[in-house]
Amino acid sequence: MKQEIKKIAIVRLSALGDIVNSAVVLQFIKKNYPDVQIDWITEEVFAPILQHNSEIENVYPINIKKIKKEKSFSLLKQLISYLHSLGKYDLVIDMQGLIKSAVVARLISKNTHGFDKHSIRESLASVFYKTSSYIPYEANVVKRNCFVVADALGFQITDTMLLHKHAVFPVKHKYERSKEKKNIAFVIGASWASKVYPKEEVIKVCNSLKEQVYIIWGSEKEKEDAEWICEHSEFAELAPKMSLDELVSFISHLDLLIGNDTGPTHIAWAQNIPSITLLGPTTTRMIYETPKNIGIKSPSKVNILKIDKNDFSIKEIHPEDIVQKAKDLLCNS
Repeated sequence: MKQEIKKIAIVRLSALGDIVNSAVVLQFIKKNYPDVQIDWITEEVFAPILQHNSEIENVYPINIKKIKKEKSFSLLKQLISYLHSLGKYDLVIDMQGLIKSAVVARLISKNTHGFDKHSIRESLASVFYKTSSYIPYEANVVKRNCFVVADALGFQITDTMLLHKHAVFPVKHKYERSKEKKNIAFVIGASWASKVYPKEEVIKVCNSLKEQVYIIWGSEKEKEDAEWICEHSEFAELAPKMSLDELVSFISHLDLLIGNDTGPTHIAWAQNIPSITLLGPTTTRMIYETPKNIGIKSPSKVNILKIDKNDFSIKEIHPEDIVQKAKDLLCNS
């Protein structure tokens, strides 16, 4: 029998890809608790991607990074007061499993739920939860996210439900697309240098596909690399500078997205757009594979408990393999 739940808060502070992979749970919560109010607490830089989601009542942005950077006791006191002021919740679910996210959850309410000490790397976080769930840390990240929420609320999220999910984020903007060619995007950035597929190989993929390929960038360094790629391939075009909600809409208009293990690549899966994720120092544990969302892993062996950021094996993924997988997905979509 389901417990009486009228108001819950989700704590997932960062990063973009993790927030994307967490937000899929919203539709399943609403299916089981249609009248529940869901609020979300996140780092303010990521708040825009959640703010237009109709399944969320309130998005509460915080800035822990600023507090840490400035070492400001005054800002810390303001944050604590802010979290205390959010009101009463029947349940607060920490989907992140870090000490900082567990403390945030506990400051909001005593009724907290998260991963148990055997399911997270920062095991001390579990002491801040009233109840907890066990799921192996090595399990797929999307399934972990789904399990901790479903277990807290007394229902199940199955593979069938994930395969038939509706798009996670609303599409707020329209983009014109080529009618003569397939519209593909290549995400060239990532949080670590070792997760970035070489720009010289990106050119080979663009030239072999011979379709319209937009190069998505974030930082100024990525923009320089994107411009270089476009200069060396007649099939590559620089994507515009975009806000997070614009990025969601841009990706939602594509036929295929190819990219590194990073936030925009995960958005394609969230929006049910065919995608290829290129993986070097990480594994397919980081993505939810479907018939149209696949990963290509480099030859290196990965210990997910001790990720090697100096593993640059992503450069060993052959462009021909990416092109063949892309053509297969385009033919079947």
